[in-house]
Amino acid sequence: MKSPKVIVSGGGTGGHIFPAVAIANAIKLKYPDANILFVGAKGRMEMEKVPKAGFSIEGLWITGIQRKLTLSNLSFPFKLISSLWKSRKIIKRFQPDICIGVGGFASGPLLKAATWAKVPTLIHESNSYPGITNKLLGKTVSTVCVGFQGMEKFFSKSKNLVITGNPVRQEILNLEGKRQIALEKFCLNGNKPIVLSIGGSQGARSINYALDADLERFVDKGYQLLWQTGKFYTKESQSRVQEIGSDLLHAHEFIYAMDLAYAVADVVVSRSGAMSVTELSLVGKPCVLVPFPNAAEDHQTANAMTLVKNNAGILVKDLEVQEKLFHAVDNLLSDEVKRETLKRNIQKLKIENATDLIMVEVDKLLKN
Repeated sequence: MKSPKVIVSGGGTGGHIFPAVAIANAIKLKYPDANILFVGAKGRMEMEKVPKAGFSIEGLWITGIQRKLTLSNLSFPFKLISSLWKSRKIIKRFQPDICIGVGGFASGPLLKAATWAKVPTLIHESNSYPGITNKLLGKTVSTVCVGFQGMEKFFSKSKNLVITGNPVRQEILNLEGKRQIALEKFCLNGNKPIVLSIGGSQGARSINYALDADLERFVDKGYQLLWQTGKFYTKESQSRVQEIGSDLLHAHEFIYAMDLAYAVADVVVSRSGAMSVTELSLVGKPCVLVPFPNAAEDHQTANAMTLVKNNAGILVKDLEVQEKLFHAVDNLLSDEVKRETLKRNIQKLKIENATDLIMVEVDKLLKN
């Protein structure tokens, strides 16, 4: 087979960008000479992150539809027409063998233009509740890959629905032997409980505020806190940690060695984006999930409920995080049986070889 030309489109959040890059890397691994072009939305995260991952990207003038009347909504039809026009020009110029969408604003016009041009198309939906873009695209694309079971109700008109799971960073798939390394890296005590809090790369304001208010309670209980604050709360958190002066508290703007952080955690506090839920199932950690309430279609609550319904996680509503987060963590650390139950059940939901399964579908479309 000749080296394929591939367009990967979508983004807006890390939960869309990371699977996109993982799929692109898998294509490059199998087809080293593949020509891969990303198409994103101007001004969004992918325009910065994708080039750092080593891929070229072009931007469309597109945004999502807001739930209330805004100037952005009034301009949406013009942005859509502009993006469809540019997408058709990109496809005509690049001549892709396949177009892959991962959700987000840009994937809508690009994948729609690809279907008009009769280019084979595949979308990947990472959440347990799909966004508007993927729900609309699912009716016409060649293949729909999904991260969770039970997605048939959203994609009943799709030609080919495949449960693949979500691609994740490879280093977290094997945590064996990493605990001691992690203890040393993060200056933690292996004899005291460790709570890992991850609110995403931007941080989670409500979780940060709740933890900030309860730092003394963590210290009083002898709990260690490995706290990823995000860039907007770094100064405040580190100031508070310094003020309290306990070696049990460790605030970091961002934790790059997530495999080590997972390896050392006894309980994880997290938002419930698709990638977070996927990683937690793969590493098998008892977790307290605080869904971001403003996520599109409230998909983070849907993701969290997938775990709750399977007795595989604890949910704390964002509005109640101030009064309930510490209690939820404390109850878990005090109940070994509950922790083991959550660990056992969350691992039942994992799909380890997501990238390989997606590549099977990509290859089918390339060969046809």
